[in-house]
Amino acid sequence: MPDTLQLCMRTVCASRTFSYRRHTPYMVQPEYRIYEMNKRLQSRTEDSDNLWWDAFATEFFEDDATLTLSFCLEDGPKRYTIGRTLIPRYFSTVFEGGVTDLYYILKHSKESYHNSSITVDCDQCTMVTQHGKPMFTKVCTEGRLILEFTFDDLMRIKTWHFTIRQYRELVPRSILAMHAQDPQVLEQLSKNITRMGLTNFTLNYLRLCVILEPMQELMSRHKTYNLSPRDCLKTCLFQKWQRMVAPPAEPTRQPTTKRRKRKNSTSSTSNSSAGNNANSTNSKKKSAAANLSLSSQVPELGALQSCSLNPGRDGALCHSTAVTPTGQFKEKH
Repeated sequence: MPDTLQLCMRTVCASRTFSYRRHTPYMVQPEYRIYEMNKRLQSRTEDSDNLWWDAFATEFFEDDATLTLSFCLEDGPKRYTIGRTLIPRYFSTVFEGGVTDLYYILKHSKESYHNSSITVDCDQCTMVTQHGKPMFTKVCTEGRLILEFTFDDLMRIKTWHFTIRQYRELVPRSILAMHAQDPQVLEQLSKNITRMGLTNFTLNYLRLCVILEPMQELMSRHKTYNLSPRDCLKTCLFQKWQRMVAPPAEPTRQPTTKRRKRKNSTSSTSNSSAGNNANSTNSKKKSAAANLSLSSQVPELGALQSCSLNPGRDGALCHSTAVTPTGQFKEKH
């Protein structure tokens, strides 16, 4: 009897323990992925090298992901788009410009689900960066962030588009009180340390990406085939030229079947004889027209110029083809 009672109590305790457990979700929310990215950025150390940044980008961005930044500077609006291979370096340049902490805050974001992707549209996104140099400053960059996640277990970012509207640089009151009697320091504190919330390191890198982004094909070819830069450029240009001059593929047409009409036996013989006479008359007219067009209409030689990439016997790239009055082609170099 005591054994039975003990077994029942164990069963009741196990059922209560199971009832308090929550089922693990099959897929996390898109905003939680931004929270995980913020935690990963906070775990960065001063010794984080390129391998760490590559692992960071691999965890949160797809292999064909793109990152776009849009903002307006003194000389006009700017828009920079970089590919997956340049994304790790972009985040590292943020910290190289004196930033010690970086995280994103999303408020009132809207989610839309598609067949293979999830789109997050946040009109009140704030990128917060904590600067340790040249002075202790907190920069809040506000704008609109549009993210597209893949609808799978990894839920990585496919497109990142951040449109910056405004920014604020916040200096602690304690620092202002310490240098209240020093006008030179106060003047230095009144100057902005960023441009639209971005450091000079990041802006210079984005300008450099304008040159680096088109060269990604050359770099990948050099890494894959171990070719020289000149050979990589030649092969890329040749393949691009081939794609330009290649004729578009014509759609396949289904053969049309013609239905033969049945004719009366009495009129078949007369129709066949009339058809033969008409065909012979047409063939005579065609041959006469052909002879007329070659002999009478073109009495002189008509030279047709054509260029070829293969040099002739004398090394020239162009040769001429002459048409004789008899209708024969004669090639002249």
